[in-house]
Amino acid sequence: MKTELRKCGGVWCVLANVEADDEMEALNLKPKFYSTAADYIKECKIADKNFVNCSTQSIQQLFDKLNDGIPGLTTIKSFDPFYLNRIRITQGNSNAINLKVELANVKIIGFGHTNVIESQVFKKDYSWKTTFMLPVMKLQGDYSLFGRILLIPLNGRGQVFLDAENMTVTMHTKTRLYSKGGYTFYNVTNCRVDFKIDGLKSYFSNLFNGNKQLEDSTNKFFNDNWRMLADALYTVITQTIEDILLDVLKKIFHFIPANFFVSDIPTPEQLYGKSKPK
Repeated sequence: MKTELRKCGGVWCVLANVEADDEMEALNLKPKFYSTAADYIKECKIADKNFVNCSTQSIQQLFDKLNDGIPGLTTIKSFDPFYLNRIRITQGNSNAINLKVELANVKIIGFGHTNVIESQVFKKDYSWKTTFMLPVMKLQGDYSLFGRILLIPLNGRGQVFLDAENMTVTMHTKTRLYSKGGYTFYNVTNCRVDFKIDGLKSYFSNLFNGNKQLEDSTNKFFNDNWRMLADALYTVITQTIEDILLDVLKKIFHFIPANFFVSDIPTPEQLYGKSKPK
């Protein structure tokens, strides 16, 4: 079978058996990347003084499009809700907080209503600082938890429900530029976040292996003292957000050239210098 890389509908596709009579059937194969900017992508120039405003609008439009799905990008099955298989966290080693937490079958709701506040791109290395707000961020899944929060011993397995209100997230993203098909692309290599929230509702089922009275009183304590719980679960929440964003951003920016977002972005050779021959 003969294969060929060819443009199809504004993207580069791998065609299998291109000698077939019905080439449209071959065109149904997965596209490799966009070769034409879509109408939902706002192109900006980093040299312009209003670049931050332009970039903020551009990233907002990208998040909005993720709700409907980016045509051709089949590797992101769902953005809102988003699903994670497993998260493992150890946090603390202090008298106040010492936790081992594992989450499984995690469902996160809220990224479909992302409000981008500011998007910065730094010319030195083309890393990003992005600030956005989620009016609601809900998490549910299976949990196992062992340790203590403010001297409360915890040892349970069950269902967890978290509901954060007005979550403001600051995301620091590291990238490495690379070339493909005559375009410059972002390789998203790292993502770190910080967050602030206006409230946190929570419920942990089976928190004390069947002691319903102790479970209810502890859940009430957590809701009455939500800031303390948010601090205790800080690493769990940030790890969840980082895992989601790193996965999504990697897939998007391997698929859509960086040129379509920053029209005057340099080539890797221009930014890093030409590699020395071995």
